[in-house]
Amino acid sequence: MSSTTVLEANSLIASKAAARRSFVLMFFCTLIGAAAQMLIKQGSAQLGTHVTLGQLLQSPAVFFRFALGMVTNVKLFFGYSCYAINVLLIAMALKGRELSRLYPIIALTYVWVTFLSLALLGEHLNFFKAIGIAFIVGGVSVLGMKK
Repeated sequence: MSSTTVLEANSLIASKAAARRSFVLMFFCTLIGAAAQMLIKQGSAQLGTHVTLGQLLQSPAVFFRFALGMVTNVKLFFGYSCYAINVLLIAMALKGRELSRLYPIIALTYVWVTFLSLALLGEHLNFFKAIGIAFIVGGVSVLGMKK
């Protein structure tokens, strides 16, 4: 076997390993994204009364109280921190595979959010949500298939 054939084989193996790492990394991004959404949902519920954009623009005091409430809210802080980590991991994942192959995996975040909402928030699953989840999983599967 010639040295160029060995180099090509090693390159192919490294490429497949990078693609596999990218898929796994993107899958973990869906879990982190779902956790971020749950934390933000729970943290926003702790902010208190509903404040409209008009109220924020009219009164600087309302704006600063609301902003302080957001900054000091631990769940909101960690939720947005999870989103920041998610952005970094997605950028790392995209280095190893095409965007068109990896990005549909992000749709699985909706599936995890639905299951976490059922378990942690006591939300209910109806027929249409179940069908939607089936379509998402089916669509991600079809888009992820080889040509």
